[in-house]
Amino acid sequence: MGEKKFIDKHGLWTDEQRRAAAKVEKQIKAEGLEIVRLSWPDQYGLLRGKALTVPALLSAFKSGSEITMAPFFFDTASAIAFNPFTKGGGFGRAELSGSPNVVMVPDPTTFKVLPWADKTGWMLADLYYRDGRPFPLSPRNIMRNALSELRKEGYGFTAGLEIEWYLTKIVDPSLEPEGLGGPGSPANPPKVMPVAHGYSYLLENHLDEIDPLLVEMRRNLIKLGLPLRSIEDEWAPSQVETTFDVMEGLEAADAAVLFKAAVKQMARRMGYLASFMCKPAIPSFYGSGWHMHQSLTDLKSGRNAFVPNEGEPVSGVGRHYAAGLLAHAVEASSFTTPTVNGYHRRRPYSLAPDRACWAEDNRAAMVRVIAAPGDSASRIENRIGEPAANPYLYMASQIFSGLDGLRNRLDPGPLQEEPYAADVTVLPGTLKQSLDALQGSSFFRETMGDMFIDYWLQLRNSEWDRFIAAEGADAAGGENVTQWEHREYFELM
Repeated sequence: MGEKKFIDKHGLWTDEQRRAAAKVEKQIKAEGLEIVRLSWPDQYGLLRGKALTVPALLSAFKSGSEITMAPFFFDTASAIAFNPFTKGGGFGRAELSGSPNVVMVPDPTTFKVLPWADKTGWMLADLYYRDGRPFPLSPRNIMRNALSELRKEGYGFTAGLEIEWYLTKIVDPSLEPEGLGGPGSPANPPKVMPVAHGYSYLLENHLDEIDPLLVEMRRNLIKLGLPLRSIEDEWAPSQVETTFDVMEGLEAADAAVLFKAAVKQMARRMGYLASFMCKPAIPSFYGSGWHMHQSLTDLKSGRNAFVPNEGEPVSGVGRHYAAGLLAHAVEASSFTTPTVNGYHRRRPYSLAPDRACWAEDNRAAMVRVIAAPGDSASRIENRIGEPAANPYLYMASQIFSGLDGLRNRLDPGPLQEEPYAADVTVLPGTLKQSLDALQGSSFFRETMGDMFIDYWLQLRNSEWDRFIAAEGADAAGGENVTQWEHREYFELM
């Protein structure tokens, strides 16, 4: 018997993953794949990793694949928010001194063949220290912990995705050497133009204007096995909304990161730029949102736990869960709306929530109840998020908040039929206000851990401080989107 390799030594794969690995190996051979992208979602929900040859991937199925954890030191402009060469690597952890390697452990249950990339597969990985401990800054690990806590109460998490984004045509890639930027100074984004008209919501003719661009995208999303439900013409020029059918647990967040990366990659190959930035600095562009439809499944019965009885808007379980979302909305704000730019969307009478209230099928409320007796699709919709949010942290913040509502039997109070006039807690109007609220949150320190919260605060405050240094305090929360925001987020997100 030889020495056990990393994955076996630390017991990191389930039986399901072992079976999936055997199937993946056969599929790779049958389809003649030459390369597999092994990726992990970073602190922003962006995919990073390596493109491995087939022999290298099969080796990673036993030993994992080492990679530097250096990207975790960077903010959104690759400014170094932590000094990795101080004691503790800026995190106060000896094992993070000097920007060491972590181990990517493939999750073969996530394997896909990328239809737009020649002979290329794709797979998510989880991050571990070299001694086999989970890497505590990994957003996927944080969501996994949230799901584990929810299971202790007898429930599973179900989410339906509704994401708005922009599709634009590149007219100048802006690759002049003087505009390529550097650490802490993003490159000039490509110059673009809209691909369609707007201001006639859901107009079929507007959707048809861009249908030739969407055909290949939708076909490839379906080939990836994503449960695509609809593609819709949104309000502004070039604004698209894409929705997906319900998915369970980690699968929903995995699908969100894959969808966003896939759309961006496919668009770029065709000479277009897809952006999940909330509000680009382009005339006539409006804010985009990410509405999170969510419900809980009773693990004993397999039934939707939010289905109401006659005379109630949602079940008691759903009511307590909604109360948790409302109670923690302010301190969770930097997870649902993590960029400086996302706060342009929080305006009264804008179909985006500006305060923590709930209502029955009212799109002005933060939490919208969509439920009826006997309706197995009963759910609540949180309309607070921006499309640039990290899916794992967005969903984890929802699960932890809703779970607190369940455990403590919180009451959301009366439904608010006039949400913008409701006398309730107003949501943060800037990223800084959100970070200050999180700073004082014992709740998220208990659920996500002190190390991660301190890390997240320093990371996002670095972003905020650069914004203020460039644009001044008066620019925060204003009506106009600054060029700083456009450079920071338009191409990246």
